[in-house]
Amino acid sequence: MLIRDLSARCLTVVGAPWFSAAGFAVIAVNAACLGLETYSGIEAAAGPYLRFIEHLCVAGFLLELLVRFCASLDRPSQFFRDGWNLFDIAILAAPLIPGVRENVTLLRLLRLARIVRAFRLFPSLRVILVGIRRSLPGLGSFLLITALVIYGYAMVGWMLFGEAEPERYGTVGQAMLSLFLLLSLDDITNILSAGREVTAWAVPYYVSYMVAACYLLTNLLVGLVLTALQEAHDAERAATTGKKSGPPIPIDNTAHQQIARLREALDALEAQLLTPASPPEIPTSREAIH
Repeated sequence: MLIRDLSARCLTVVGAPWFSAAGFAVIAVNAACLGLETYSGIEAAAGPYLRFIEHLCVAGFLLELLVRFCASLDRPSQFFRDGWNLFDIAILAAPLIPGVRENVTLLRLLRLARIVRAFRLFPSLRVILVGIRRSLPGLGSFLLITALVIYGYAMVGWMLFGEAEPERYGTVGQAMLSLFLLLSLDDITNILSAGREVTAWAVPYYVSYMVAACYLLTNLLVGLVLTALQEAHDAERAATTGKKSGPPIPIDNTAHQQIARLREALDALEAQLLTPASPPEIPTSREAIH
């Protein structure tokens, strides 16, 4: 009974808006301390104070994780099935591992990873992160198509401009790099003018490349990401709807006693049904006459 009450109270705290706001504030303060440490003057003047604030932020992270664990105290397995909880445990416990705490670079990366915790506090950020993860399988196919298109145009560009512009199209690798940078259409006017001085095929070459790579492929990438974001939004909305089942209904001692009596009655009835009935007695002939 005590565990259920504690879990219900912590679950109410976790669902409160101020809890997420406080967690984000701690993340913002931690990120600000990391940024201030990059300035040598501030580090020399207020280094100990920054580290003290960072320790307070770590204590805040531990307190938040403890509250989340207490919210799942009646079902601890659910707490460990959440990937965000495992991520929080990893970034908080990793600096205590020998070999990691002595590596300054790893410690800074772990401290920087705490900023990622902001994604778990706000559903909108979480939807973006899940959408990016969902778009990764389709992104592989998109990158393959993009590489094939750029490679084909790079070979044609090497044949057209290889001798006149060796710094851009001297090899197929240089041509692919130039065309990749051209996806942003940066300085396309000057590049097109320089190409027209070399050959008349420069206009159809660059125009077709802009249509195929800069427009079609870019719109394909945008559509891929938007589809993944929509799927992530639908999944988040379904999960949120499933969680809105209301607070747990309190059960007093009288209700517990009634439930116990019902269970005993059901057990007795089940045992009676499973017990084989004794065969009926057959009366003797004398008993039958009487």
